[in-house]
Amino acid sequence: MSFMTMLSKKFELPSEAEALPGRREAVQPEHAHAVFGQSLLPPYPDDHDQLIVGMGSFWASEPLFWDLGGVHVTAVGYAGGFTPNPTHNEVQTGRTGHAECIKLVFDRKMVPLSSLLKIFFENHDPTQGMQQGHLQGTQYRSLLVVEPGDAEEAKDCLNAYSEALQSAGATKAITTQILTGMPFYFAEQRHQQFAAKASTPPARAKGLGIQMT
Repeated sequence: MSFMTMLSKKFELPSEAEALPGRREAVQPEHAHAVFGQSLLPPYPDDHDQLIVGMGSFWASEPLFWDLGGVHVTAVGYAGGFTPNPTHNEVQTGRTGHAECIKLVFDRKMVPLSSLLKIFFENHDPTQGMQQGHLQGTQYRSLLVVEPGDAEEAKDCLNAYSEALQSAGATKAITTQILTGMPFYFAEQRHQQFAAKASTPPARAKGLGIQMT
């Protein structure tokens, strides 16, 4: 595929037939979480649930969830596409269908799903389509991967934030994808908890300044 063809597809999701083939070998994070001290790998506590959020750069988004009681562990990786076990370089081509994402393992008795969804919608621009701020491409799109029983609550939250945007005078529609049953692939070790380890941490993700009612 030529460079110009790749550039033209920057804002277009590939079909399964067009996606890169990937590999059988999964990336396995080698170290415990730099903030929580927990293993990033399952098994997780039986009474915990999972939510996957894509809201632009996972470096900038992951720290938003570190200060919440009830979050057992976070990890960055890729979801929403076709390529099995992709590398970061492959995801950046736009030819995997994946978005940069954060996996949250949480205890909903301590932090309800609605609280996590509120952070998600309020801390990025969910109306930008295939980009987030200056970051452009399908890998930066707004994405939720929820457990099947949580799909309706996620849709209700999306509708509630859409109403908040309209009340504030926003004219663009929310483009967030809500998916179920999609696998999560861990990113390479150097990307995990990058903001906690970098000498100059990236700025945290910011939203539109519009709060959900």
